[in-house]
Amino acid sequence: MKRLIAGEFSKLATTRLWCWLLIASMGISALYAGLNIGFADNTVTYSLATPQGQQTLFSVAASAAAPLAAVLGAIGLTGEFRHRTATATFLASPNRGRVVAAKFVTYGAVGAGYGVVSTAVVAALATTWLPAKGIEISLTGNGLPATMIGGVAAVAIYGLIGVGLGALLRDQVATVVGMLIYLYVVENIITGIPALSGWTIYLPGQAANALTGMALTTRDFLPAWHGGLLLAGYGIMFAVAGNYLTMRRDIA
Repeated sequence: MKRLIAGEFSKLATTRLWCWLLIASMGISALYAGLNIGFADNTVTYSLATPQGQQTLFSVAASAAAPLAAVLGAIGLTGEFRHRTATATFLASPNRGRVVAAKFVTYGAVGAGYGVVSTAVVAALATTWLPAKGIEISLTGNGLPATMIGGVAAVAIYGLIGVGLGALLRDQVATVVGMLIYLYVVENIITGIPALSGWTIYLPGQAANALTGMALTTRDFLPAWHGGLLLAGYGIMFAVAGNYLTMRRDIA
């Protein structure tokens, strides 16, 4: 298993995609955080002087990094079929389940790395900008450690979801485009409909928001532990389904 995981990291390192997506994650994190701080006086988010406001500020790191980690994981699996390397990969290791499991470990770890870096970007902005506005902030207070840990975990789980969805669909374009449309468009639209709030809180994006401690004046979220369990359930579901179909379907 160690050799398979090492092989997956080697494959990833041969491309620049992971680097470009990491840079994009850092840039989007900085943009989200900057907008949050710059437009803090609104009716949607809590004051940045409150624990809820600071937790929401740090939660944007996961919001920025998670979709990109999912895209990377999806490409890591679907790329095997798009570039016709799946046959050679599975011949080298006939146990397909171990190959897919190695991808889950690899892209889950990379997702966690994205989460750490994006959180560091937000922390750098927060600790320099907020004091300049007369707002005290401590990275060890106001529930921020739990928010940061939850954010890293959420991004890691999204990496697993990307691999699992890629294993289910196989088609790279359909997987990536469909996932981005859902995360950036569909879920945002339906969660903005008050009449649907009774069940939209259980969607993946809302579960991730709950895990990271996001708090909005216009929307309710699940408790953090509940959101974490729910998001982990999504990750396990896609992982099991993707692994099962990979083992059952023809490679070609």
